[in-house]
Amino acid sequence: METHVRTWPSRLVARPWLLAFVPINAATSGFGVALPLFILISLHGAWVDVAIAAALFNGAVILASIVWGYLSDRFPTRRKFLLINFAGFAVLYVVIGAFPSLPLLFVAYTAVGLIAPAGASASNLLILERFDESERPNAFASFQEMSILGAMAGLLVGFVWLLEAQPIGPLLFALAALAAVSVVAVWVGVRDAPGRLTTASVARHPESLMARIRPSAPSHIPIPFFPHHPRLRRGSIVRFRRWAREELHHELPLIFAAGFLFNLSANLFNISYTPYLYSLGLAGASIFLVNFANNLAQGASFPASGSLTSRQGADHLVQRATYVRSLGYLAVAGFTFVPLAVGSAFGANAVAFGVLGGGIAFYSTSSSIILFRALRGRDAGRLLGLNSALGGLAAVGGAVLSGVLAYVGSYRLTFLVSAGALLASLPLWTAAQVAYAKRRSGSAAPPPSPEARRPTVAAAETD
Repeated sequence: METHVRTWPSRLVARPWLLAFVPINAATSGFGVALPLFILISLHGAWVDVAIAAALFNGAVILASIVWGYLSDRFPTRRKFLLINFAGFAVLYVVIGAFPSLPLLFVAYTAVGLIAPAGASASNLLILERFDESERPNAFASFQEMSILGAMAGLLVGFVWLLEAQPIGPLLFALAALAAVSVVAVWVGVRDAPGRLTTASVARHPESLMARIRPSAPSHIPIPFFPHHPRLRRGSIVRFRRWAREELHHELPLIFAAGFLFNLSANLFNISYTPYLYSLGLAGASIFLVNFANNLAQGASFPASGSLTSRQGADHLVQRATYVRSLGYLAVAGFTFVPLAVGSAFGANAVAFGVLGGGIAFYSTSSSIILFRALRGRDAGRLLGLNSALGGLAAVGGAVLSGVLAYVGSYRLTFLVSAGALLASLPLWTAAQVAYAKRRSGSAAPPPSPEARRPTVAAAETD
């Protein structure tokens, strides 16, 4: 049975309090572009410094996701967690802008990573708790639209600010002010629901799961999510090997491997892309505009991704989206072979990054449906925890690899490696489709027991 996700809300704003997420998404989106520019321009840093900051951020996100997931289940007060997240962002943005120093920036950006998962867990669970079953698809679609609109607004703020070659430090203060607006909006307009759910509930709703694994600013990757908090015990490796043998005829390992390659390639590319644009001589305002093209294409594509997935099938669409994103990476790598004038470089990159934005909208929707489908009747919590751990490993690995290539490689090699890693995931998606078809037909394993056929999903974990 196929799982469908609504990606076009019947109402743009399902509830007025969802507007509280627009300013914070504007702040984080603008910050995701402003931070590397601040390192490169204001602090006279290098590509490798951007990579180091990203590695510290991603490492902090992974560790903090486990803690915030535990706290979300232990202390189910979503409103306070959102306030901690948004207010923390506002304070840290001011600190980075007011005290320009690379060491301090590394510490502050690590702190941003430590508090980022608080809002990711709280916002997702708040929607699950405040909307009943029939309203949730529209609520999550509306939440995604608020996120996309906020992200585009934040990039426009950065573009307008830097249009007159204004310093980047004060821009961070403006982004902090946007985060503060969300603090006020949450304080005034958001209330906790009387009923409480746990992080495990995310795995039971495809829209909720998609919201958690959808890439987001400032990391451009989903915040990991661990419904079951991982514990390293004696015999864990043995149990993992046993699980791997049992999964030989299931598509999940293939899906996990394909997702790992996607996250690795995306992080490697995204971390290196702003330094590359800066190396071409593009002004800060133009770099914001290139990123706006990505978000604009993503925003235009996302509402149609659900219906297109239903018509073409998730397996077919995820392969198409992967192929399109690979071509986008190869196109950017191709630009490095041709000396382009600044104007031509801007136009070419705006188009290429726009294609990548459209590709991520279709990829995230179709891959979410495939993952949700594969988790039916399984121990979804532990499996999602494993998938999130792999995603976190890919995020840190992409940042580290970007730093290594900053020393020994080039932008061209970086983009070619990104494209190669993504292209390597295509046969994995094809193999996953074949494995699913065989499993459904019963040719790869005996028919499941009545318990296994029940369309229930156990607790889930994410970082």
